[in-house]
Amino acid sequence: MTKLPKGATVGIFGGGQLGRMLVQAAHGLGYKTHVFDPFNDTPAGRIADTETTSPYENKQAVETFAANCDVLTYEFENIPLATIKLAAHITSVFPDALALQTSHDRLIEKTFLQDQAGAPVVDFAPIESMAALSEFVREFGAPAVLKTRRFGYDGKGQVKVTSERDVKAGFARLGGTDLIAESFAPFVREFSIIAARGQDGEIACYPLTENVHKDHRLHTSIAPTGDPQNVKGEAQAITRRILQALNYVGTMGVEFFELAGGKLIVNEIAPRVHNSGHWTMDAGCTDQFEQHIRAITGMPFGATQPKYAVKMTNLIGDEILQADALAKKPNTFAHNYDKREIKPGRKMGHVNEILGQA
Repeated sequence: MTKLPKGATVGIFGGGQLGRMLVQAAHGLGYKTHVFDPFNDTPAGRIADTETTSPYENKQAVETFAANCDVLTYEFENIPLATIKLAAHITSVFPDALALQTSHDRLIEKTFLQDQAGAPVVDFAPIESMAALSEFVREFGAPAVLKTRRFGYDGKGQVKVTSERDVKAGFARLGGTDLIAESFAPFVREFSIIAARGQDGEIACYPLTENVHKDHRLHTSIAPTGDPQNVKGEAQAITRRILQALNYVGTMGVEFFELAGGKLIVNEIAPRVHNSGHWTMDAGCTDQFEQHIRAITGMPFGATQPKYAVKMTNLIGDEILQADALAKKPNTFAHNYDKREIKPGRKMGHVNEILGQA
């Protein structure tokens, strides 16, 4: 492991809000930044030292970008795998192509979690026909959730199958190919573990973050949260196994379902900084973005134990217009992603409210 010197350039695929906060963290640690995105004037690109505007499929642009950076990372999963593999021939990319490939496909991800990481998951099966979906419902019961294997987020690309009568409509709605069926988890709450793994294998975990979704989109996160069923130790152990099995470098979000009796189910993993970790920015500890930059540049980790309990609330669409007023409230910090256009359902910012001492 080699620690990058101050002034080295961190390259980031993706110019959205997560990329923007990674740029801010890198600058705070003394690194330069270079953002690559198909669109210009992005939230991250506007504050980066350098911005490349090009399709991810432009091999020459990717090679030039990689050659001008000392380490590379990405802000979201939908970067083409071929792009990351090409860049990795020139410059180190963290997390690597294996992490991206695993998270690109829900079937591959569930199989990895179960077989290689020893993580608990719901019953699942690949679905390529209506008959296969009917068989899944008969074997594992309803409700079940039918999902596209790729490109689903914030509730997109999935439909609930509440009985065998819903099989035909659900199958037709999602196109009928490259699907996965999952048993429904009767959870009592959803939480996540934000954790980072360094190039030397060191792992740093943050406390439990309790998440509440609204319209299939993360609405609020509270951390540290209570632990009435004493699941923190097991959740962190599962997270560590996942990071180690992937030989992962960087920050990751691992989403859990907590069932009655304390049973845990891993819902999914995100090989990047995660929306449910935004509370770390104002909790009096090293935030998840700085931790990610520390991991990929070979720096030692900062503290993960927060001084303050924080409630994070996403600002969706025109809720961003409230940001200035919210920031005037005591112990409240508003983060505006500086997106040029307000759209319904679009994440425009978030607000962190300090609830008290952790």
